[in-house]
Amino acid sequence: MIKSIAEAKLNGKRVLVRSDFNIPIENGEIRSYKKINDSLPTIEYIIDEGGIPIVISHLGRPKKGERNENFTLRIVADYFRGALGFDVIFVEDFVSDLARETIEGAQPGQMIFFENLRFFNQEKEDDGAFARRLATYADVFCNNAFGTAHRAHSSTHAITDFFPNDKYAGFLILKEIEYFEKVLKNPKRPFTAIIGGAKISGKIDVIRSLFDKCDNIIIGGGMMFTFFKAKGFEIGDSLLEEDRIEMAKEILKEARERDIKLFLPVDVLQADKFDNNAHIEMTHVREMSPGMIGMDIGEESIKIFDNVIRNSRTVLWNGPMGVFEMPNFARGTLALAKALRKCTQAGGITIVGGGDSARAINQLNYEHFVSHVSSGGGASLKLLEGKELPGIAALEMDE
Repeated sequence: MIKSIAEAKLNGKRVLVRSDFNIPIENGEIRSYKKINDSLPTIEYIIDEGGIPIVISHLGRPKKGERNENFTLRIVADYFRGALGFDVIFVEDFVSDLARETIEGAQPGQMIFFENLRFFNQEKEDDGAFARRLATYADVFCNNAFGTAHRAHSSTHAITDFFPNDKYAGFLILKEIEYFEKVLKNPKRPFTAIIGGAKISGKIDVIRSLFDKCDNIIIGGGMMFTFFKAKGFEIGDSLLEEDRIEMAKEILKEARERDIKLFLPVDVLQADKFDNNAHIEMTHVREMSPGMIGMDIGEESIKIFDNVIRNSRTVLWNGPMGVFEMPNFARGTLALAKALRKCTQAGGITIVGGGDSARAINQLNYEHFVSHVSSGGGASLKLLEGKELPGIAALEMDE
């Protein structure tokens, strides 16, 4: 059993809130506010109930134990203070005696914001002593960071040992669990999964797991060329994982034997170089040219995939269809985003599994036209593989 933060008595309590503010920041400016907005209901609830949130998070991948201003969370804290109007106290060195005095002096209505956890080596090591130090600042622990739930780190896993009866899930994690349970346990039929992205290696277990759950599986992105190679097609200089060709053959064979409808693109947009301004040609997948690079799915593929999606009742999407970051090769990904909108409007459940898929939805301002946009690409993949997420499992309590 996992308890909601709504079940906790918070008045006058200090609440350690593990959030996910691993967000894009360029030249000192926040480029996406989604994860901040996702965190707000939980933080606001704690404050409204008389609690004092102590917000902890990581940002980026600074070198072990090295403080780097490119990865400071002060920018996020300043946004909470300025744009959102929170009374924020930023604590730069949260293992110092001064930090303890600052935290103990905080009053209800205020919010404590810690510096980047990954400025400390112990965070990624699931270190008990480091977790204990964090735990001494609070009465209650709340994990609201779905994006890090697939990692057993000090602030997501070891920390729960010090709150045996006062560990809770935030509203974001509860929402993520709710939507993925709809997909994994009792989806409306037909259920279609769209799997894209660069490499097949990170998605093999996901595809195999989905064989037991889906009516249709659509495959696109860079991984499609490993499947084409497994079928004996010319793929030019397209992305290829040679050590996964046999695995792709096995997946194609298993899909046939189990009568799974596995859809691969029938045409692709190929280019003479990996560049947005390259010379491009639309071609059938059996007719790609040597030396050319597959960059996106083609128009006929878009039509086929659109029809499958619009006639589905549940759709799960993880991974782009092409080189989405280049505008001339984003059409396939954006077309699927539009198809998801149509499916949602027709009463279907549509879930976007984070990463580039989420960016496509946000680029079109479609986040309100799908059922759920996940805040954790890696975590959602692990769930789809049928794996346990350490950060969520650690919140389980005996009934």
